[in-house]
Amino acid sequence: MSLDRRWIFAPLVLALALAGCGSSGSGDSTQQTAEGAAQKAPRVIVETAAPGFNAARVYRQASPGVVTIRSIFGGGGGAAEGSGFVLDTSGRIVTNAHVVTDESGGGPRKAAKEVFIEFPDRNIVPAHIVGFDPFADVALLEVKPDGFELHPLKLGDDRKLVVGQPVAAIGSPFGEQQSLSVGVVSATDRSVESLTKFQIEGAIQTDASINPGNSGGPLLDGSARVLGINEQIESDSGSNSGVGFAVPISVVKRSLAQLERDGEAEYAYIGVSTQPLYPQLAKKLGLHTDHGGLISEVVSGSPADEAGLQKGNGKLRFQAAAYETGGDVILAVGGHKVVGPNDLASFVSDYKPGETVTLDILRDGKEVEVEVTLGKRPGG
Repeated sequence: MSLDRRWIFAPLVLALALAGCGSSGSGDSTQQTAEGAAQKAPRVIVETAAPGFNAARVYRQASPGVVTIRSIFGGGGGAAEGSGFVLDTSGRIVTNAHVVTDESGGGPRKAAKEVFIEFPDRNIVPAHIVGFDPFADVALLEVKPDGFELHPLKLGDDRKLVVGQPVAAIGSPFGEQQSLSVGVVSATDRSVESLTKFQIEGAIQTDASINPGNSGGPLLDGSARVLGINEQIESDSGSNSGVGFAVPISVVKRSLAQLERDGEAEYAYIGVSTQPLYPQLAKKLGLHTDHGGLISEVVSGSPADEAGLQKGNGKLRFQAAAYETGGDVILAVGGHKVVGPNDLASFVSDYKPGETVTLDILRDGKEVEVEVTLGKRPGG
C-alpha cells in the first residue's frame, strides 16, 4: 500500500478549542504522563545509542518553552490544534504555518480568525499572527508577555547533524500536552511537501514518535537546542509509523528573518525541472560528466526560459526509470556543483528574487556559462 504524507495537526471541534481542552482524537490505550516518558526513555538511549544523551534532562530544559496552539477558523472551517515554542522573552512564538492557516475556501491560505496559546503553567492567552511562510511551513506569532514568565528555547545548527544522532520531540500529540518522544536522526537532506507546489529542501527525517498535534513543536538535540520544527509524517494510517519529518532550523531562521521584517517570505525562482545525473546514466548518454541535473522542463516565461535554457527533446528508459534527454545539463550554480537531486533548488534558494546567478551548463557536449536573473516564486 502506498503511503500518504500527512500534516500532523489535530482537528478540533469549536467547543473544545474554546474550552481549552485537548484533541478529541483517541490516544494510546496505555497512556503515561510526559514525566513518566521522560524517566523511561533515557535508559534505552544511553545503553544502546548515545552515551551522555539524557532525555529527562532535555525535557526539563525545553518543556517550559513548548506551548499548545489552538486556531479557530471562520466560515465553518472549524478549529485545529498544534504545538509551538517560545522564541524570545518579548513574546514571539514559532509554529508551522499549517497550524494557524487553512485553505478551506480555496485559493491562497488564510490566517485563522483567532489563535490561542496555552503555556505549561496553564496560562492561556490570545496570539497575533505576525506572518506565515507557506513555502517553508513556518509561522511567527506574538503574545503579550505581561504577568507571566517566558522560557525561550535555544536554536541549534542542523548543518552539523549526523544520521544516528539522538533527538527528542516535545509537543501535544492527540491533545496530550507536554508529551516527550525520543529517537534518532534517520536521514538528512530530505525533500518534503510544503503548502505550495514547491518542496522544502533539507528536511530532517526522524523515528522519534510524531503524531497529529505535534506540528510546530521542536525537534531537539542533547543540549535542548532546536534542530527543526516537527512538520509531517509518512503514514497510511494518519499516525506515527516511525517516519517523521522536521523543517530544519536553518530554513526556519531564514523564514523568521523575513517574517519579522516584512510579515511574509519571498524565495528566488528559476523555473526548471531537472532529473539527477549519475555516472552510469552519463555514460549511457555519452556525456563527459558524472554529475548535474538534466533539464526536463522549462516553464514558459520563467527566468530560465528568458535566459534560453533548453529542455530535453528525447526520451530514454534506463534502469527502470524514464529520462528526458537532449537538453541542457546544469552542472553548477554559482560555482557549486549540482550532485544530489535537491542541490539545484537548495542553491537557488540561497539567492534573492532579482539577483543574477551564473549557471555552468553542458550543451551539445560543451561547457558554457549562462547568466539567469532570478524571479520570485509564484503561489505564495
